[in-house]
Amino acid sequence: MTLPVRSGAARPARPSGPDPLAPLLDLPGVRDAADAARSAVDRLLGHRVLRRESAGVSTESALRGARASAALEGADVSLAELRAGRVDDPVVQGALRVSAALGSMTDTWSRAPGQVLARLHVLAAADLAEPAQLGRPGPHAGPRLGGLLGLVTGATAAPAVVVAALVHGEVVALAPFGTGDGVVARAAGRLTGITRGLDPKAVSVPEVGFAELGRDAYLSALDAYAGGTPAGVATWIVHCCRATEHGALEGLAICESLLRG
Repeated sequence: MTLPVRSGAARPARPSGPDPLAPLLDLPGVRDAADAARSAVDRLLGHRVLRRESAGVSTESALRGARASAALEGADVSLAELRAGRVDDPVVQGALRVSAALGSMTDTWSRAPGQVLARLHVLAAADLAEPAQLGRPGPHAGPRLGGLLGLVTGATAAPAVVVAALVHGEVVALAPFGTGDGVVARAAGRLTGITRGLDPKAVSVPEVGFAELGRDAYLSALDAYAGGTPAGVATWIVHCCRATEHGALEGLAICESLLRG
């Protein structure tokens, strides 16, 4: 499993008019949390192992990310079991397929996110949903799905970690497919961080960050976001930023393990 992403994903253009996401940085705690997340990932990207072993770090990151994403869905298995190929849980298998395919989606994500979301669902829910339902958003998705796709393709000067948090939160809140939406949402958030320049080498593990902060805290923060209040949105974004910090530390641990051989 690997994430063969480009070594320097381009940052989307800044908006020519008023930036609709700019007010988010004035919400309580958001600006400081976003800065801390950016600094943590930058420390990871400066690790000397990445000069020669970024592919190895990305591969291990993908495996750990899949395990953590499945755990957040309630399917918690060990890395040892995954490495041994002894896990046939459909949620875990879906998370593994999603992680393995993310690298091939980075070029398409920022210009055709609907296509990528459909593909992510096919991978995540292949063993969970009827074939006719795979990759097909439900009628309830409606205009809000269009807004989500516009968020992915739109220009903004907001930090990538903030945009990733919004994408992640919107997919969960909308639940366009009805099955596998959590795995899809975390993958979409990770793709946003990669393509907007936060972690262009895909070596951090934000999914592990969410798992380390706790499933209950994750669900609580998502509930706050779904409430739609400024305080709730701030709670979710700050939670995502903290998970990103933890995910960067996980990436550093992978680098150090490779350094030790």
